[in-house]
Amino acid sequence: MILPALLIILIVAFFPIAYSVYLSLFQANINGVGQFVGLENYVEMFQNDAFLRGLNNTVIFTVVSVFFEFIIGLGIALAINRAFRGRGLVRAAVLVPWAFPTVISAVMWRLMFQDQVGVINYVANAIGIISEPILSDRTLLLIAAIGVDVWKTTPFMALLLLAGLQTIPGDVYEAARVDGASVMQRFFRITLPLLKPAILVALLFRTLDSWRVYDLFWGMAGRELESLSTFVYTGVRISQLQFSVGNAAAVFIFITAFLIAIFFIKVLGMQTSTEE
Repeated sequence: MILPALLIILIVAFFPIAYSVYLSLFQANINGVGQFVGLENYVEMFQNDAFLRGLNNTVIFTVVSVFFEFIIGLGIALAINRAFRGRGLVRAAVLVPWAFPTVISAVMWRLMFQDQVGVINYVANAIGIISEPILSDRTLLLIAAIGVDVWKTTPFMALLLLAGLQTIPGDVYEAARVDGASVMQRFFRITLPLLKPAILVALLFRTLDSWRVYDLFWGMAGRELESLSTFVYTGVRISQLQFSVGNAAAVFIFITAFLIAIFFIKVLGMQTSTEE
């Protein structure tokens, strides 16, 4: 009964991945497939300065943005999980940044980072935080991209964590209060352990999404800020001079994303199962 669905998955998902792996092992271009070179494209990829910059930027972007999104998102989820007047309006307002398409957010923030007309660039210069335009410095661009991503996707993290908080029975907290547990004890002994399945989903989704970041970098910084995905797009689609290396980079992104998913499932998943 599930054979038709499996065939569709194989055609839509597995075939493009397998074909990319195949192309990454050959000296290929848009006109055809050349001679077999084995892992030579991968060796050349790791010797490419643009790829190494993209890898470094992607790692920093993923780790820092997901960390802040989780911390802030957890705080927002805990705050709006309480009963108070206007809670529905607050929940709707919190989700507004997430509703913006990523490209629209990138362009909107890029205008605020502009040297001559950007309000953020003007304020940062006025109070002495920076001494040069944000959009002309790659380090400042990366920091700005992290800030924009945290602003946009923290509501998504908060929404997933809020859904997990609402599955925790209130009787557990009442029993803990009766036993004299403090607020911090209730948080670390009850909230966090019971919230781990939701944390696993939230961290996994956001980490994988950040790892393949493309639209935010491209929309806000153009070719000034490299990521793994922009490296693939530049090599395969724009210049087409590094078609084989670009395919190797695409396979690298897929394999590393798969390993990241396995890591989260094994680490957080096993901890959750053990505590249950």
